[in-house]
Amino acid sequence: MENRQYQLGMIGLGTMGRNLLLNLADHGYHVLGFDQDPTKVQLLNNSSSAAGSVKGVGDVQEMIRLLETPRKIMMLVPAGKPVDAVTDELLPLLAPGDILIDGGNSFYCDTQRRIEKCAAQQIHFMGIGISGGEKGARYGPSIMPGGDEAAYEALKPMLEAVAAKVNGSPCVAYLGKGAAGHFVKMVHNGIEYAIMQMISETYWIFRDALKLQPEALHEIYHRWNQGPMQSFLLEITAKIFQQKDSFSDHWLIDMIDDHAEAKGTGKWTSQQAMDLHVPVNVIDTAVAMRDLSGFAEERKRAAGLYHPDRRRLSDSSLVAEHLHDALYFGTIVCYAQGLAMLHRGSHELDMQIPLYEVVRIWRGGCIIRSALLDRFYTIYQQDPELPNLLLHPEIADLLMKLEHNTRQILSIALLGGYTLPGLVSALSYFDAYRSERLPANLIQAQRDFFGAHTYRRIDREGIFHTEWEDANT
Repeated sequence: MENRQYQLGMIGLGTMGRNLLLNLADHGYHVLGFDQDPTKVQLLNNSSSAAGSVKGVGDVQEMIRLLETPRKIMMLVPAGKPVDAVTDELLPLLAPGDILIDGGNSFYCDTQRRIEKCAAQQIHFMGIGISGGEKGARYGPSIMPGGDEAAYEALKPMLEAVAAKVNGSPCVAYLGKGAAGHFVKMVHNGIEYAIMQMISETYWIFRDALKLQPEALHEIYHRWNQGPMQSFLLEITAKIFQQKDSFSDHWLIDMIDDHAEAKGTGKWTSQQAMDLHVPVNVIDTAVAMRDLSGFAEERKRAAGLYHPDRRRLSDSSLVAEHLHDALYFGTIVCYAQGLAMLHRGSHELDMQIPLYEVVRIWRGGCIIRSALLDRFYTIYQQDPELPNLLLHPEIADLLMKLEHNTRQILSIALLGGYTLPGLVSALSYFDAYRSERLPANLIQAQRDFFGAHTYRRIDREGIFHTEWEDANT
C-alpha cells in the first residue's frame, strides 16, 4: 500500500484542474487528482512533471488517505449545487484543521454559507478566485484568496509558487475575511465583461462604418497594445483578426455567430452593486448587451421594420485615434467603478479587502491585466482608502486629456446610427459623477407628490413633505 504523503488533492480534473496540478508538480509539489470520469484520471496519470509528482485516483477515500495532514483539498467543479454536493461528501471524511478550497467561480454568498457550515466542524473553507484561463492555470494565474487568514498562511507557499509573477512578485495575496476572494473575482469578471463590450464597440466602427478588413484591424489593435492601453484583452483581440477560417475562405471572425453567451458572474456583479447602491453602469450595460445579442430573430425582424441606414465613415486614421482615446477613457472609468464597488463592499460586508493588493495581483496572470494597473497600484499605495479612482488628480488629468476625442467619436458614431452603449455609459457616468448637482431633486419631488415619500432641503435640516395637490389648487 502506497504511503507517500501528498500535499494537495484536487477534485475535478477538467482542463483547469489538471493544469493547476501540473503547475504545482512543476514547482516540486506532490499532488493528487480525483474525477468521476476515469478518462480524466487517466489523462492526468499520463502527464509528467520534471520536479514533483502528480497522481490521479479514482476514489475520494484513497485521496483522503494519501494526503498529508492537515489535508488541503481544492474543488474545481461547476459553481452551485456541484460544490455543495462535493462539500457534503467530503465533510464526514475530514478532520478538524483540514482546509477545503473552492477554486471555481462561485457566488460569494454561497461561499460565505459554506464557510459557516464547515466552521461548525472546525474545517477551514476558503473561496479562491483564479483568473487566467487554461494557460494561466498551467503556467501562472492571478489568484484571489479570501477567508481564514491562518488557512491562507498554510497555503501561501504553494499559491505563491504557482501564481504569475510581475517583477518577481507573485500575483497572489490574502484579500480579506469571509468570502472576499470570490467577491473580488466576481467584480474582476464584471470589469472583464465591460472591457470586452467596449472593445467590441470599437471593432464594430472599424468593421461596419469604415469597412476595414481583419488585416488592418490586426495592425490597429496590435499598435494600441504597444501603448498606454497595453493589456491581455487587446493582445488577444489583435491575434483574433489574424485567424483564417478552416471551413471556408473567410476570416474566422466573420463566421462567428454574434450571440455572446455568459456564465453569470457579470450579472452577479450588477445585482450585488445594486444591493450595495454602487453605480456600475458600464458593467450593467455590458451584461444587458450580452442578453440583447441573444435576441437574434427579433433583431432581424426589427432591422427589416426600421431599415437602419448607417452612415459610412471615411477618415480611418482620425477615427482610429479618437476610438483609441474613447476606449482608454472607458476602460479607466470601468476599472474605477469596479474598484469603487470593492471599496464599498469591503466596508459594508466587513471583508477588509486591501485594494492595493487587488490591483497588484491583477497586474499579471488574469484576464483584465493591463498597464493601467501599475498606475492604480501606486495610487492605492498612497491612498488605500480612496473611494473612487476618479477622485485622484492623476486620473482626473488623464481623463480630461481623453475627454474631447471621446466626445467627438461618440457624437459622430451616434449621429451615424451606430450603437456604442458601453462607451456612452462610461461618458455618462463621468459627467454625472463630476456634477455638483443632478436633476434627482425632481425625482424626489415626484416621489413625494405621488407617494408622500418626503424629501430633504438644501437650506435646512430635517425631513419634509408637501401637500402638492393643495399647493396647485
